[in-house]
Amino acid sequence: MKQLSRTKVTVRTRKAEFRNEWYLCVETYPVFVQGKSKPQRNIESLNRTVSTIIWDKTRPCHLDIDGNKNYKAKRDDNGVILCRSEKDQQACLYADGVRKLRQRECDNTELYSDTEIEYAEQKQRSQQNFIIYFEETAKKRHLNSSPSIIKSWQRTLYYLKQFTGDTLLFSQINTRLAEDFREFMLTAPCVHKSDPIARNTSTTYFSVFKAALKQAFIDGYLTIDLSAKIKNIPKQETRREFLTVEELNALVATPCKNG
Repeated sequence: MKQLSRTKVTVRTRKAEFRNEWYLCVETYPVFVQGKSKPQRNIESLNRTVSTIIWDKTRPCHLDIDGNKNYKAKRDDNGVILCRSEKDQQACLYADGVRKLRQRECDNTELYSDTEIEYAEQKQRSQQNFIIYFEETAKKRHLNSSPSIIKSWQRTLYYLKQFTGDTLLFSQINTRLAEDFREFMLTAPCVHKSDPIARNTSTTYFSVFKAALKQAFIDGYLTIDLSAKIKNIPKQETRREFLTVEELNALVATPCKNG
């Protein structure tokens, strides 16, 4: 995840619900998370509790729902929470060590160039499962489409799983794999019988596969538009028998015994 400018990491305390103890945690804010429009607040639990915090009663406090005064913890010049017991003080020093580490991570992230950030995000996207993406794309893209189109996407997914299994990472998709799938579709058996699927049906299903690749390129999951590099499966000419006008007139003039 990418941090926004001026990200600050702070050690916070959270009161335990049923004990006179406080949990130590590290708060990072603001944090930018891909897919979120607003900055997020990240809370990291440290699995450390303290019970002898020195409260700063010289600073304003706020009242809880029961009317009790809640003061802020007193801190030293380095911002470390102060405690009366040595054990608790060591826990606070540990928490501050984690804070420093997280702050350095945030500061270093802000030094990344836009190109480096895009590369890291692209690498993360490349590890996503194309099979799941295909299913989600089919639902979003053809929610209100005709039954025949929906069926074409469902059948294409069926054959894609037959070819690759339930997992196909975007990083594994290349021209060679697409061409191998193209050959597979030319000999794949029908869903409910052993005969190969019709040539023109293969053409339709492979076109759906290419449409999914095109959408993946648009959405940034693929860095190359593979759909433009892969040849379609040519449609097979279908022979249609028909009568000439003269033959039709002769047929109309022919007496019919059952007429």
